Amino acid sequence: MRHAVEKYFRREYEKARNSYQPAHSASIERDIGLRAHIQRTMPLFLTLRDHEGERLATAMLPPQGRDDGSFSIIIVGPGNADPYPAEGDAIEALGKHFGFALPRERCYPYKRN
Repeated sequence: MRHAVEKYFRREYEKARNSYQPAHSASIERDIGLRAHIQRTMPLFLTLRDHEGERLATAMLPPQGRDDGSFSIIIVGPGNADPYPAEGDAIEALGKHFGFALPRERCYPYKRN
């Protein structure tokens, strides 16, 4: 989608991977819990799509979809465009699904034109 969310994904993935503390030191068992750890600690990355599968917006939400107000939520459209004018209803529905609001002022990281 030509936006900056991919760099956040890579950064958060490496952060989660590096924070993993294996339960066993034996090399064959060392990474048994790694995947579950990454799923628990990494933010959720979601793409809103239309009925034909066309990408409309990408969201980075708090780990496990639990917002405490301190996480920097990011929602952007293709090319880092503001998705709210066209996709505001879908973004609102996404917020309702997770149980917290996703206002433009908090979630769109770039200044509006």
